[in-house]
Amino acid sequence: MHDIRALRADPTAFDADLARRGLPPVSAQLLAWDEEKRQAQTLLQDKQTRSKTLAREIGTLKRSGGDTAVLEAEGASLRADMEGLKEQVDALGGQATALLATLPNRLDPTVPDGADESANVVVHTWGTQPSFAFAPKQHFELGEALGQMDFATAAKLSGSRFVVLRGGVARLARALGQFMLDLHGNDHGYVETQVPVLVNDDAMYGTDKLPKFADQSFRTEDGRWLVPTAEVPLTASVAGDIVDGAVLPLRMTALSQCFRSEAGASGRDVRGMLRQHQFEKVEMVSVTTPEESEAEHERMTRCAEVVLEKLNIPYRRMLLCAGDTGFGAAKTFDLEAWLPGQDAWREISSCSNTRDFQARRMNARYRAQAGGAPAFVHTLNGSGLAVGRTLIAVMENYQTEEGTIVVPDVLRPYMGGLGVIS
Repeated sequence: MHDIRALRADPTAFDADLARRGLPPVSAQLLAWDEEKRQAQTLLQDKQTRSKTLAREIGTLKRSGGDTAVLEAEGASLRADMEGLKEQVDALGGQATALLATLPNRLDPTVPDGADESANVVVHTWGTQPSFAFAPKQHFELGEALGQMDFATAAKLSGSRFVVLRGGVARLARALGQFMLDLHGNDHGYVETQVPVLVNDDAMYGTDKLPKFADQSFRTEDGRWLVPTAEVPLTASVAGDIVDGAVLPLRMTALSQCFRSEAGASGRDVRGMLRQHQFEKVEMVSVTTPEESEAEHERMTRCAEVVLEKLNIPYRRMLLCAGDTGFGAAKTFDLEAWLPGQDAWREISSCSNTRDFQARRMNARYRAQAGGAPAFVHTLNGSGLAVGRTLIAVMENYQTEEGTIVVPDVLRPYMGGLGVIS
């Protein structure tokens, strides 16, 4: 959500930010509603003041035995006027709020211009792409040949974009999730958290998933939502709170099932596990002060990079351009892993600073010192990492000519010492 005061202060800059995302200007309409609402509020306050004065005059007149008919008629007229003005104020406020809820976050000035991912900027690259003496296979070719990645059975059970994992590949997926949680909890200072995967409208709205992404999420018959990411319950855990500034930053991590309808993704990544309706992801969430959020963004992204480095998966960090930056983000770094089977870089993590955009929607604040005025927190979220995509990266980078998968050293303690999946 946006601060209307910032829009009043510089409507041209507000519209310019929208233009960078390819959206039309809205400040004129919002300011017109705002001005009309403020005028109605002023008139309402004047009538409320007159109504209080009138009540005293009627009381005085009654005690002296005077005729109050004229004053009571004025009072009735005032009440009718005030009711109409209240409805007008509420209607104008509702119109503005509904429009503001559909507008994306304002972009950081360092975000490059561009309409789509082709304008994203490579910040740095890490690792050496493996060299094979054979044509490397894609993950689904490897998994199906091993008999441990079964898309046909999953389709029989649930339809397209699901998978059944078995044996060593299933255990490898479990190992990855445990390894990431241990790393973020023990080394990176995130508090391991278990969260519900069913949430209410308020949690989805507060984390900017509603109304924008309703068609990309699954809703139950009782009106709850299956989470698209653990970002939603982790971030919404501070909704409505005033956090003691002394405990910030709050850092939380969770491994959860995630659910996405993939609306609009028809024909994209049809084969394999890259785009699933149900998948596991380790999420990182930080709640911090405005002064520390930029440094926290860098720290969070670095925590995700360490996962890939310990797995020895080549990756590159991308600064997303204006047209590719997500709805709620002011700035986003994507990490892309090298997939030899595809001969391509593919996103494996996305780390975003939403600043106070989510905090305003869910009224999450902090108090820097006792007696001080509360201010909105800044919230950040990042994948640390998407388990399924990391599984893909491990399989493709650690494959052998025989079609087996070498288990990375850091995962072998989680695999009972197993060195090769065959």
